[in-house]
Amino acid sequence: MSSDHPLLKTAISAARAAGNIIVRFMDRLDRVGVHSKGANDFVSEVDHMAEEAIIGTIRRHYPEHAILAEESGSRGAHDYQWIIDPLDGTTNYLHGFPQFSVSIALRHRGILEQAVVYDPLRNELFTASRGRGAQLNDRRIRVSETLRLSESLLATGFPFRNLGNLDPWLASFRDLLIRTRGIRRAGSAALDLAWMAAGRCDGFWEGGLKIWDLAAGSLLIEEAGGLLGDFRGETGYLESGNVIAGNQHTYMSLLEVIRPHLGHTNWSDPARDPDADPIRTED
Repeated sequence: MSSDHPLLKTAISAARAAGNIIVRFMDRLDRVGVHSKGANDFVSEVDHMAEEAIIGTIRRHYPEHAILAEESGSRGAHDYQWIIDPLDGTTNYLHGFPQFSVSIALRHRGILEQAVVYDPLRNELFTASRGRGAQLNDRRIRVSETLRLSESLLATGFPFRNLGNLDPWLASFRDLLIRTRGIRRAGSAALDLAWMAAGRCDGFWEGGLKIWDLAAGSLLIEEAGGLLGDFRGETGYLESGNVIAGNQHTYMSLLEVIRPHLGHTNWSDPARDPDADPIRTED
């Protein structure tokens, strides 16, 4: 099983350590300090504690590795770099809405190699190692086999950081709403991607994401047999933060609907650290 990989074992230990902190503070949310990072974008003391727990776990095993974390930024330079979102879905968490996750990915020389998305409330651990498939609690998962958009359930996220893109995004939402069985917006992109990898939805699209929102979930989908691209159908979704994901049948249908609305929009909140090396998703 892919969880036997020592690097993945470290990621799992780190995710569980963060998850324990997140759950422990759920009944004390009224005492959790919260700060605004920008429009509709918040960070809490729990984010910081969870992130330090993740970094501490990684440092104990691989002190020389580089870190790119949502709250503390980039640390060090190395062929191996850990990409960390300690609490994806902070707004949900602060409201007691039970949809959030821990996301940890590892890249080696620009290629994503390991991925963990952990839902601490449901104790669901999504993992992937490049070339070895994707798992949920050590059971192999695959994307859905839904053939047509009309039979699909989609997941998405609102462009909350850049409301200037709201109108074209709403146009894409409308066109997909009338073509599918439904659309869900739950508030954790990493978990949406993990659920798509497990076949719980048939497609996903969102713009203006950060690299730590996308990195682990994108490898899960690849290893579960899915396809990903940006709003133009190109491979730069990790750089732009604009992503469409689907199975072998729904991906092209989603792209055909979304590209006319969003293919030329300018999402001003880039998904990656400008000083980081480009991520390659394959050799």
